[in-house]
Amino acid sequence: MKNDMLDFNVIKFFGINTCPGKVLRLLPVRWEFPSPGWVKINTDGAAKEYPSLTTCESIFHGNMGKFIGPLSEFLKVQTVMIAQFYGIIHVVEEAQK
Repeated sequence: MKNDMLDFNVIKFFGINTCPGKVLRLLPVRWEFPSPGWVKINTDGAAKEYPSLTTCESIFHGNMGKFIGPLSEFLKVQTVMIAQFYGIIHVVEEAQK
């Protein structure tokens, strides 16, 4: 329950709408190669066996889907949602390098 309240407070802080309206239509989504000169990053946060052991993993792809490399990090955060946020922050920092 404590983690649920922490997630709720983070969502509230960022002003995220947790009650979206009715879905007007479904759109198919597919992964596409990044434009030349751009890098595409797929990232995810996950909890392992224990809630206190979370990770964020990312994969970097260049033009034409060329694999650039992975990024994986163990975090000492309380929830998967916070791990997701850390993952986004870390990949932006790595992308700037």
